[in-house]
Amino acid sequence: MEFRQLQYAIQIASERNFSRAAEKLHIAQPSLSQQISKIEKELGVLLFKRSTNSVELTYAGSVFVEKAQQIVDMTEQLRREMEDIADMRKGRLVVGSLPITGTHVLPHVLPVFREAYPDIEVVLIEESTKILEQLTASGGTDVSLLSLPLVEPSLAYLPVIEEEICLAVPPDHRLAQRVAGAHISIAELKDEPFVLLKKGQGFRAIAHDLCKSAGFEPNVVFESGNIDTVQSLVAAGMGIAFVPKMITRTDWHGRAPVYLTMEGRPTRTLVIAYRKGRYLSNAAEAFISTFRSIMNQIGS
Repeated sequence: MEFRQLQYAIQIASERNFSRAAEKLHIAQPSLSQQISKIEKELGVLLFKRSTNSVELTYAGSVFVEKAQQIVDMTEQLRREMEDIADMRKGRLVVGSLPITGTHVLPHVLPVFREAYPDIEVVLIEESTKILEQLTASGGTDVSLLSLPLVEPSLAYLPVIEEEICLAVPPDHRLAQRVAGAHISIAELKDEPFVLLKKGQGFRAIAHDLCKSAGFEPNVVFESGNIDTVQSLVAAGMGIAFVPKMITRTDWHGRAPVYLTMEGRPTRTLVIAYRKGRYLSNAAEAFISTFRSIMNQIGS
């Protein structure tokens, strides 16, 4: 059995399709099928149930793929450890980020990191919270920038910043006329129309939790995958929204939302997450250190 055959089986299990797996692996489909047949013949078990429309794992296939993934992961971790030993400045770092964080935080962090470690290749993956947690748990990213709470139990994390959550309202909204310094009760937002991020985004869940803690479900009138679009819709009078303080803007051209402070000053916690027990390369450790340093500067 060869190492590449383990990778072939893992890819087929992921794609549930020989053609797509072959395309991702950059080999011909007949060659891929032959390699899998060789493994099955060598082991004396059937790994995949093939049909016209789908490919399903057998019980033996599930066990095989699980163990194969562990071997591939251990091999990759060994390679990274050896790179660190050979040259502390070389490496490749895959960073997962939420779109909000990618837009408003990483531009502060990545230039500093690149200047300090020019030989480390940084690959950035922007996805929703749900997908990022899955990628981080499976080793698809080395570290990911997420907000609590995390759903995936196999993830560990390091808190990096506690950020206040503000309320954005249209400039002609009744709440915008409150006396400066007055704090808004979330309970009084019960009948307001809300503009929220789409499902799967971590901040969407935070917004729902804030409303739920005040005893109501938000009346969602618009959804967007982009936090700046959410704010633009608020500015246009389409509803109100919760927004992280770091993305509040003062550079709007024309009509702009008004940002208000809420009672209790609710916050969200940004964390750097990684898989429990996973070896963190020197590149990952350096990134975490750089990120924390920049966040401390921004927060001070």
